[in-house]
Amino acid sequence: MLKKSVVYFVLFFVLAGLNFFLTIKAYALFDKQAKIEKILADINENKNSQFYSSSAPIDNSGYNTEVSVADARTGNLKAFFRKYNSPLYEWADRIVAMSDRYQFDYRLLPAIAMQESNLCRVIPDDSHNCWGWGIYGSTVTKFDTYGEAIDTVAKGIKEEYIDKGLVTASAIMSKYTPSSPGSWSHGVNTFLKALE
Repeated sequence: MLKKSVVYFVLFFVLAGLNFFLTIKAYALFDKQAKIEKILADINENKNSQFYSSSAPIDNSGYNTEVSVADARTGNLKAFFRKYNSPLYEWADRIVAMSDRYQFDYRLLPAIAMQESNLCRVIPDDSHNCWGWGIYGSTVTKFDTYGEAIDTVAKGIKEEYIDKGLVTASAIMSKYTPSSPGSWSHGVNTFLKALE
């Protein structure tokens, strides 16, 4: 009788511990999803608001102008990075250049960075790894600079995903983070849209 009581007692604590662990995991997942939804709501609410008005005085005295062609994609990324106070702001040109070099949509790297690390705001210390690239279990891939990370991840996306026919967020997710129930690709697609 005592042995049976001990078994029940141990079983109770094992189940209680498991329940506590699952509750913590569920809370973390819901918290992450709530943060993503808040960012998306903010994006939709304030889309292009930086162009609506200016507090600068109007000067009609005339201007000397010079016209040059610039890549609007870099400006688009910089506005997005500035809005979220991302250290990638200084690397917008590099992201566009690497995307062109490896022939994929320039918005893909920022969208993955937003999904993986909230644009580098939640990354392992001194890693410069905003993409969760080579981070699994106790393994953490670190880069010396964001530039090195951009170059490595862009090349890896091209060679390990795009060249192998994984060209949509859902297809990339199946290899990049196969344990995701679809929220990863949903987030990446949403951030791709926000950067249009």
